[in-house]
Amino acid sequence: MKRLHFALFVAALMLAGPALAEQAKGLNVIVTSSDRQAQMMAMVLSMQAMMTHEKEVTIILCASAGDLALQSTETPTFPPLDKSPTMLLKKLLEKGAKVVVCPMYLPTVGKSTSDLIEGIVVGKPPVCAGQVLDKDYQNLTF
Repeated sequence: MKRLHFALFVAALMLAGPALAEQAKGLNVIVTSSDRQAQMMAMVLSMQAMMTHEKEVTIILCASAGDLALQSTETPTFPPLDKSPTMLLKKLLEKGAKVVVCPMYLPTVGKSTSDLIEGIVVGKPPVCAGQVLDKDYQNLTF
């Protein structure tokens, strides 16, 4: 009988282990897709990580997704939120998310830092690499 109880205890610990594991400190969201729906999902999950789970969020915008960093970019709204990727990105900045644009983006599209939404900075490769390699953060890519 003691063996059965011990086996059940060990099984319960094995099943509960992942649930008891410490969650990540934050989330790195790397967005390269030009697809507005994918961009929206990236922003929604970032917002949930910050607001519901109280996690730090860093968003890295690269390639065509870098357009989201520009003041001139307007994106369509999506139901049921009636919000757009740009609207959520600005809200994330207000809430304290770090948003960086790939250092190659601005020169590639003939823009400068004055074209960026306030609060968005140009990423530094060593810093970005360190962020995505930090084991205390989960990485999502869109």
